[in-house]
Amino acid sequence: MMAGTPQYLRNLNENLIMDALITQGAMSRADISRQTGLSKPTVSSAVEHLIERNLVKETGRADNAQGRKATLIQFNETAYYVCGVDIGATRIRVALADLNGQIVAYAAYPPIIQDMHQQQKSKESRQSNESQQSNESSERSVLLLLHGYVNQMLQKNGLEWSNIRCIGFGIPGVVLPGSGKIKRIVEPLTGMESAFSRDALARAFPCDVILDNDVNLAALGEYRSGAAVDSPLFVFFSIGAGTGAGIMVQGQLLHGLGGMTGEVAEMLMENGSRLEDVLSADGLLHLAKQRGLALGLKNSNELKNSNELKESNEVKNPNHSDAFPFSAEEVTGDNTDEIADEMQALTPELIFEAARNGEALVISVIKQYSRMIALALRQISTVLAPELIVLGGGIGGNGDVLLPILRQIAAEQFPVKPQLICSALGERAVVTGAVQVALQRTLLNLQQGVSEE
Repeated sequence: MMAGTPQYLRNLNENLIMDALITQGAMSRADISRQTGLSKPTVSSAVEHLIERNLVKETGRADNAQGRKATLIQFNETAYYVCGVDIGATRIRVALADLNGQIVAYAAYPPIIQDMHQQQKSKESRQSNESQQSNESSERSVLLLLHGYVNQMLQKNGLEWSNIRCIGFGIPGVVLPGSGKIKRIVEPLTGMESAFSRDALARAFPCDVILDNDVNLAALGEYRSGAAVDSPLFVFFSIGAGTGAGIMVQGQLLHGLGGMTGEVAEMLMENGSRLEDVLSADGLLHLAKQRGLALGLKNSNELKNSNELKESNEVKNPNHSDAFPFSAEEVTGDNTDEIADEMQALTPELIFEAARNGEALVISVIKQYSRMIALALRQISTVLAPELIVLGGGIGGNGDVLLPILRQIAAEQFPVKPQLICSALGERAVVTGAVQVALQRTLLNLQQGVSEE
């Protein structure tokens, strides 16, 4: 579209009107004229075209300056919809939202992708050409699965694909900013990187798609409608199947070289272990095993009655070597069958439930684990000096257990003392952020190209 042409000028005018209605709400034509500086005839013409496009609508009447009733014009939040999809290691979550960002439908699905990946791994002994066909078949199956989840939500809400302008996807891996390819994806999704690339998703869905790291999107979700609304500099620190950090400065996500900003999993802890090996769910379970907890929770009464389980309330220095009861080799080494059997009897959820019930040995494990979290948060806060750190993820979300310990350590020993809080959005943080990036893209496209049709 050439600058200065009638169509270009009309686009600018309609863009001004759309922006005013989105940011300030319903207004009369006269109020729109005053707010935008456009003449009343120009406003009337532009509004009529926007009504034809179904992007704005007439709604109600209000008194004008002359005391007469004036028809109000409102942005049509249901003209289109956007979706957010959280492709998690343990759960797939899908949300549908209108153009105001209001989530109107939400659903969570089991990690069927994990089953597909295991099937793929079981076929590795086949010939290379058969293996390639198997990989391609698995990738198609995954994309069909995701497509089916979204399609099911649309049907339940009386919508068609033509109503959807954009889908935001969150993935637990590094997304290369330019190509949209994925690397460093977490288990059990390893091997499915190509299925979740931006190009693959764009081919599978009949609308615009946008892809980002899941923790980045969780940070955006908390910034827009969660625990960090309008915070100028904060970190979302996620602990679960993996670890990661989303960093927002003045409302903008930081991605960095190769999309690696916030990949704290690669940070080295005091004994040379990778942060993720120590703090992830597997790391917590290894710590529990080292403390003899693996099978103990099966008989909580014995735990409570044992005189050997008395634990001091003292919070130790996080720099003390006791924070690391196992070596890097022990963290990353293969489990024996005996250890594997023990670990199956224990989950992070069970550990935190037992801690809430006051079981002494479990509380001692949580304190030791918290000291390791504190080491990571100390490094992050010292480098970035954020005003706020939000804990999230399947483990990090247990703020009622973790935060009292972490806050005490931070108050006593952090050189920079950010506020430590827990996610307000919980398991919906990623999908909320995915909705937000899809919404931002859609509104930008609507405003920039509002007169092109």
